[in-house]
Amino acid sequence: MIYPSISELVNKDKKQCRYSLVIAVAKRARELEKQAENNGEMLEGRAVSAAIESFASGEASYEEPPKENG
Repeated sequence: MIYPSISELVNKDKKQCRYSLVIAVAKRARELEKQAENNGEMLEGRAVSAAIESFASGEASYEEPPKENG
């Protein structure tokens, strides 16, 4: 199980959606993989775990997309 859990990372005060967090984590993981590849480095663990840790530490964040009316 990955720690911290999704429910701990979602900010309910800002009405953030867990699905938006999952997409943001996936994008961050791809960024970390590409960055490591460009630098000729190997990631110590899984890219998804590193991405989740970056959100938990506040290094990375995401914004909810604006809701469309209509």
